[in-house]
Amino acid sequence: MKAEPKLKDIPVIFLTADDDQDTETEGFKAGATDFIRKPFIPDIMLQRVGRMLELHRLQTNLAREVKRQTKYAQERQERMKRLSREMVLSLAKAVEAKDKYTNGHSERVAYYARLIAKKAGMSEADQNDIYFVGLLHDIGKIGIPDTVINKTSKLTDEEFAMIKQHPAIGAKILKDITEMPGIEMSARWHHERYDGTGYPDGIKGENIPEFSRIICVADAYDAMTSTRSYRDILPQEKVRDELVKGRGTQFDPKYADIMIQLIDEDTDYKMKG
Repeated sequence: MKAEPKLKDIPVIFLTADDDQDTETEGFKAGATDFIRKPFIPDIMLQRVGRMLELHRLQTNLAREVKRQTKYAQERQERMKRLSREMVLSLAKAVEAKDKYTNGHSERVAYYARLIAKKAGMSEADQNDIYFVGLLHDIGKIGIPDTVINKTSKLTDEEFAMIKQHPAIGAKILKDITEMPGIEMSARWHHERYDGTGYPDGIKGENIPEFSRIICVADAYDAMTSTRSYRDILPQEKVRDELVKGRGTQFDPKYADIMIQLIDEDTDYKMKG
């Protein structure tokens, strides 16, 4: 009965004159609910059967309720995940609404960053985390004047100094996100360079968080393969050359090499923004 799906949940009571303890032990191991020994008192037997059936009903109802609540909790968790992702996308688009030349930039950077992380052998959880970091890496631009963001001519020193504030502004905006520790630092340091000549803090090498080093490469790739106010999309060969030139200076060599490998695999130049 216990091996048969349609019968396995039916409670079983042994009515027996056998007083062998080994038999009783084997019966319980096989899934028996109770043993009633002969001779028996009919009223007591009926009460025991009745209580066993009531217990079985309660257990069945409890199992159904647990299953229902588990399903509800899973559905709610999925809704919250979708809501979180949609809110992050909305924040990214709010920033990009300030700059007509970078529409979709954050989503592309997030996509490239996840490709690099996957190629580097990172876990799926880390790949998902760096995707969210990529979506929010430029959130600090919301604090930069539109006139500076959209200026088509060369920036003055003062204007460039304003642009360089966006990673620090972004870190302040993101610092209270506790579900992804370190996201604010990943945003703060995505313009740091591997040789220490970046901004805002001039840190270098592996002192720069790994996510920031990956975002740096992904960000540069998208900048070179997208139309900007001051130039058109660069040819694929030029983009590759710039990554080779920047490995070890602007970029972490490991992640620059992975991006170069992705470019070499993209023979039709379909990966560009």
